[in-house]
Amino acid sequence: MTGAAVDKGLGWRAVQAFTVLVYIFMFAPILVVVVLSFNDSQFGGFPMTGLSFRWYHKLMDNEPVLRAFQTSLWVALVTAVVCSVLGILGALALVRYDFPGKEWVNTILVAPALVPETVLGVGLLLLMRWAEQPRTLWLLVLGHIMLALPYVVLVVQARLIGIKRIYEEAAMSLGANRFHTFREITLPLLMPAIVASLLLVFTISFDNITASMFWRPSGVETMPTQILSMLKVSISPEINALGTLMIVVTVGLPLLGGWLARYLARSVR
Repeated sequence: MTGAAVDKGLGWRAVQAFTVLVYIFMFAPILVVVVLSFNDSQFGGFPMTGLSFRWYHKLMDNEPVLRAFQTSLWVALVTAVVCSVLGILGALALVRYDFPGKEWVNTILVAPALVPETVLGVGLLLLMRWAEQPRTLWLLVLGHIMLALPYVVLVVQARLIGIKRIYEEAAMSLGANRFHTFREITLPLLMPAIVASLLLVFTISFDNITASMFWRPSGVETMPTQILSMLKVSISPEINALGTLMIVVTVGLPLLGGWLARYLARSVR
């Protein structure tokens, strides 16, 4: 074996070892939160005194947490539905039609995904104060729609570009109008992207904290802001249980969306 080959092998092993360390650094805190959520001790730390679900049971009796969950669930559902409808219409217009200012419209739709959430949060808050508009739950929903809409447009656009227009033209040549062509041909082919973007947007809204801190009405908490307010008081084991549930939602839904998108993509072939 030559010296160059030995050096290349050592370099590749060093890259692999460094990659493993990076993944450990990223996922170790998540693993610690999940493990400590089952700790029987009222002190959230090691060594563990036993395994128990007591903090999950206690969490279910926590009224502020339940109210925050209902708020986050409602906001995320409305955001996901509205973004899906607007995103599908926007993607269809940008991919299938030409009109004046098309590039500007595309830039405006995608721009919120390129701007830091803190900048958007402060900007919209200043705009509301300039307009003397109090913070309401509906304004919080509108803010989440603004943040999440670009992802629907991008995902649906990517899927729509891969759908050949010959299918739609064939349907219209057989007598179908544009609405029936969309319902019977385009929509089923778009369904994998729609499902994936729907779950992605739900997760983005449900897990949002940076912008929600600026836009939520006084006295209203979402799940992330509720966790933050609980951390300001003390580090209770309930926070570990709540964090574990948030991890399940924010990680599980995108994985579910990816699996459903692949399954639907195979079924429509």
